[in-house]
Amino acid sequence: MASVMEDPTLERHFKGHKDVVSCADFSPNNKQLATGSCDKNLMIWNLTPKARAFRFVGHTDIITGVHFSPSGSLVASSSRDQTVRLWTPSIKGESTVFKAHTASVRSVQFSSDGQRLVTASDDKSVKVWGVERKKFLYSLNRHTNWVRCARFSPDGRLVASCGDDRTVRLWDTSSRQCINIFTDYGGSATFVDFNSSGTCIASSGADNTLKIWDIRTNKLIQHYRVHSGGVNCFSFHPSGNYLISGSSDTTMKILDLLEGRLIYTLHGHKGPVLAVAFSRDGDLFASGGADSQVLMWKTNFDSLNYKDVLSRHSKRVTPDPPPHLMDIYPRSSHRHSAQNGTVEVSGHNCTATALPMCFTHSTDFPLRDQNSVNTILVDQSNAFESINPIVADTQSGDPQVVEVGRVLFSTADVRSHDSATSSRDQPFSGPNRAHTRPREEEDEDQEERFASGMTTSREECLGIPSSLTSTLENIVQQLDILTQTVAVLEERLTLTEDKLRTCLDNQVLLLQQTQQVDESDEEAEGPSA
Repeated sequence: MASVMEDPTLERHFKGHKDVVSCADFSPNNKQLATGSCDKNLMIWNLTPKARAFRFVGHTDIITGVHFSPSGSLVASSSRDQTVRLWTPSIKGESTVFKAHTASVRSVQFSSDGQRLVTASDDKSVKVWGVERKKFLYSLNRHTNWVRCARFSPDGRLVASCGDDRTVRLWDTSSRQCINIFTDYGGSATFVDFNSSGTCIASSGADNTLKIWDIRTNKLIQHYRVHSGGVNCFSFHPSGNYLISGSSDTTMKILDLLEGRLIYTLHGHKGPVLAVAFSRDGDLFASGGADSQVLMWKTNFDSLNYKDVLSRHSKRVTPDPPPHLMDIYPRSSHRHSAQNGTVEVSGHNCTATALPMCFTHSTDFPLRDQNSVNTILVDQSNAFESINPIVADTQSGDPQVVEVGRVLFSTADVRSHDSATSSRDQPFSGPNRAHTRPREEEDEDQEERFASGMTTSREECLGIPSSLTSTLENIVQQLDILTQTVAVLEERLTLTEDKLRTCLDNQVLLLQQTQQVDESDEEAEGPSA
């Protein structure tokens, strides 16, 4: 088995976005990189030298998520404008748009077979959609606050989601039930994903932590606290042996999951890092952040052929198949705590007490010096100077950008889960065209940042402590609840007032009828007297 050969190197940096870069994903053939931004535009960067980049215009608010289909023929994007768009990643710029939720859509992802989409939203729901027939399938409604992220398992049988209710939930896509809840979080859970074998999930939090759970035993097996700010995003290496995370502390951290320790700290962004993503073969990874730049790095971790590893994953049947739903125990909501064998990493004291067995690849890598942590410092200038080791900018420069954006279809508003029965068989209808705006108008637009959305907000960019921001968010949430309570009380008061009026009116009528009867009796008695 190959050993570590060299350190990560910066390959290229892309300039084209005019605001915070919020999400990124590589195409399956590693020839394109898609990024979304607060400037409301989706960029498709062609990775061949001197190739043109495409800017897709269509969303009317911040883009929050982007994902390539397994075939690479579609790119899905989610936005705070409550819609999801399916783009053709070519100069044609064709797209299909539909209203997915009643609030901001935070994430979008294709299933491994490309037949379904999963979306997460501020309306506290996770929804699953059919791609081919373009219809709503079902909702998963158990979160009690905004849902930040939702991801399919590699075999498509499970969905993991996380949100501001400080929980990570595991769902069975067959029964559409929540089968487990992980609640050991000190703040919002910001991101969640499965490893390549589907045996573990990782989740990051606003409490600066990153945790890995074995879903076969429901045990916390690794717990990292290596960032000094909230962890906004992360990405598993295709081998499952490494993980990269991006944080509000402006750094990226690369973790060796087999040894359970931090091996690299990368500095390249002038602000919070909001997006990181490994390419499908693991040779490259990309990062984006509040400085509006996209950096592409070469991995260089070792020379293992990860395509062989992935093919072994896809062919695995016995003796270690993907987890069966009945293997997930216990199947009721419970609170998790660190178990024996948990690997904890804090700061730069990166030592491991035990190695987990959830990653099924061979572990015969030579152990590195446990006290050494390699740190790559990259000055974000044209020269991209670095401090030990040297990071060279091999292909910098701004590619030519072609602005495209054309919508073939649009959908009517897909209602909530209550009207799912009537909406499931309604296909997309009606042609539409995305609005292509001149650059002068784009420059004049005053676009919002992620307000109370991601872990990194405008306040954090200005230096306000994350704890204060979190406290303010909690206060806003409580005010939201109070407002809803007051509205309910007002409705009940109105109903009570209506009932009192009805009672008073009835009493008046009874009095009038009694008086009329008395008068008629007196008149009848008069003549007889």
